[in-house]
Amino acid sequence: MEGRIHSIESFGTVDGPGTRFVIFLSGCNLRCKYCHNPDTWKMKEFTTYTPEALLEKYEKVKEYISGGITVSGGEPLLQLPFLIELFTLAKERNIHTCLDTSGGNYNPSNPRMLKLFDQLLPVTDLILLDIKHIDNEEHIKLVGKPNINILKFAEYLSDNNQDVWIRHVVVPGITLNDAYLFKLGQFLKTLKNIQGIEVLPYHTMAVDKYRELGLKYALDGVPDCTEEEAIRARKIIIVSMNS
Repeated sequence: MEGRIHSIESFGTVDGPGTRFVIFLSGCNLRCKYCHNPDTWKMKEFTTYTPEALLEKYEKVKEYISGGITVSGGEPLLQLPFLIELFTLAKERNIHTCLDTSGGNYNPSNPRMLKLFDQLLPVTDLILLDIKHIDNEEHIKLVGKPNINILKFAEYLSDNNQDVWIRHVVVPGITLNDAYLFKLGQFLKTLKNIQGIEVLPYHTMAVDKYRELGLKYALDGVPDCTEEEAIRARKIIIVSMNS
């Protein structure tokens, strides 16, 4: 089996615990207005790799890796069978596996998909789950799709005791909102599997990339979120979770 790989980072420091070998898969079904990897959206430009070939690359740099392998994107779940095979082989080598996903294509009414997810979880040590917006209507405005199945995915992971780090980007005027942050905390308090919460400040570093790709940057004029604002946003979420 081959996967469509956009790029590989041999020394990632922000994609799970420790330093990690990060594999970015091509293709995404969301169109987040603040996405910093718009070049991963489509599957037209990619290099194909087998899981074995990727693990060979990992073996060449593993002495510098303290964490393990993270698969990101794009949306890795669009290549679910490949992901299962890669993680299965990684676990056979005792490599820590981490998945960075929005859960954007989870569909609890699809039996075939659920069967695949049931195969994925046993070979996945940690999931970095990106919750884009807790309000469904605002989520549609922000990424182009509802968040209903994404929240159901979070509940599915909780029901299966899958370790999760929650990631949430705070954008001034969009998600940097006390009411939405409190609502997010209220949802998170219903989950029993959260091992960490990362509140990430929105930044405009990807603007030049959009220009190079000939794409319009949807949040033109929206200022960066400061570290202080992000820290305060996280505190609101934690207070809500503990209320």
